[in-house]
Order: sequence, then structure tokens, then C-alpha cells
Amino acid sequence: MALVTMNEILPAARREHRAVGAFNIANYETARAVLQAAEAEAQPVIIQLYMRLFESTKAYDLAGMLIRLAERANVPVALHLDHGDTLKQVENALKWGYTSVMYDGSRLPFDENVANTRIAVEMARKAGASSEAEIGHVAQGDETALTQVDEAVRFAEATKVDSLAVSIGTAHGYYKAEPKLDIERCRAIADALPNVPLVLHGGSGTPLADVRKSIEAGIAKINIATEFMDTFLKSSRNELEKLNGKFLPIDKYYDPIVDECAAHAARLIRFFAGK
Repeated sequence: MALVTMNEILPAARREHRAVGAFNIANYETARAVLQAAEAEAQPVIIQLYMRLFESTKAYDLAGMLIRLAERANVPVALHLDHGDTLKQVENALKWGYTSVMYDGSRLPFDENVANTRIAVEMARKAGASSEAEIGHVAQGDETALTQVDEAVRFAEATKVDSLAVSIGTAHGYYKAEPKLDIERCRAIADALPNVPLVLHGGSGTPLADVRKSIEAGIAKINIATEFMDTFLKSSRNELEKLNGKFLPIDKYYDPIVDECAAHAARLIRFFAGK
């Protein structure tokens, strides 16, 4: 189909009570697996890069490859900066061809988060891209702060952000104990912001029954990083063990790894779409 912004795929997903999978990638193989999965399921998809890759040449170098892959895909593909923590990262992502950016000021005081997010939103709008931000805080090794409904409304109205990540009980990385999602909180935020697609961070390992409830309650984008990358690592290890020291061309070595990662992503994409 084409390279798109999240504005072209998330509003419809929210209206139809489905969600678009957003997968973090770091090389050609993980990107190819995501696209292979999305095309197999005939569903739109978001390929995203964590902000750390924007602090080196990696996100710049990968951009050209990702744009080419997206432009020849037969499903809509958005390219997204995940958890950008500086406005310079946002600026670079837009300059390098990413079609969507997240500025994450969730650790900042409310007013500072609003001020910086407003700048990021305007930068994205001028570039013809979409924007995401976070209110409340989805933790990874620090303390979670659940999103308050009134703060979400004030934040969305003040920033005009296109999509909003909310904290309803998930966390980044693998869980030490099963999470307890506050679905009623999610529904209240969605009811108060009927035209803003909500985003669930920390999708890895979250019970799928709870994921389905969150989609019905307004979540339209679900981030998957840890479990997808872990699938890549485990599959790579298994294929290396099979070689037992023998030589195999790198492209042939990666083919079954891509297929396994694609199968994993496809299962999630299918579930998010309600199939």
C-alpha cells in the first residue's frame, strides 16, 4: 500500500474496537518479520524504533531501508519514534522520514510535559506526520503513575496530540507478577476523549483477555517490544545450536528466524484485529 501516518490508521481502529500492533525493531530481519506478519494478516502495522537508536546513526541508517520496505508493502505501514525523550530526537526523526513521533515527557511535571509536547506536536504537524505523548507513567524499573482522567483531558486539550499513551496498570519489560489492568479507568479516559486514540505501552506478557478488554475500552495501538525481541534472540540461539559450529551463509541462517518472529507477530496482529 503505502507509507502512512498513525492518523490514517488509528482513528478507524478505535471506532471499530480493534487495535494496531506497534512492534519495536532494530535491524532488517526484525523489520522484515513485522511486515511479513502484517501482510499475511492483511492488517496495518506500526514499525517503531526506541529512542536509544536515535542517539546514534542507527535510526538514520535504518530509515532508508524502512521507507523502502514500507513503500512496497501491500498494507499501510507507519514508521514511529518510540519514547523520544528530547525534542532533538523528534526533529531528527521527522527529518529522516519517520511518519510519526512520540515525545515522552511522562516523568516531567505536568506543565513541562505539556509545553514540550505542544512543541513536538507542532513539529510533527508541519512535517505532515502524526504525534503521540504520554500522561501518567508506564514504568520500567521505576514507579508507575496511573493516568488520572482529568489530567488526560487537560493534557490532550492543551497539546492537541493525535494519540495518547495512558497508564492503566501495565509495565515495560517482562512482569514479575501478573498485572492488574484498570479497565474502568481506561474506559473513563476514552469516554472523556472520544476522538483521541489511546495507546497501551507494556503490551509484552500482558494477559490477552485483559488486552481484549482494553481494546473494547478505547485502546487503538498496542506496543510490543520485549517479547518480540526475545523471540528473535531465542530463535537465533536455537538456529546457532543447530549449526553446531558448521558454516551457513548469513542470509540463510536468518531465514527461519524471520519466519518464527513473523509467526509470533502475526498471532498478535490477528488478535488485536479481533480475528
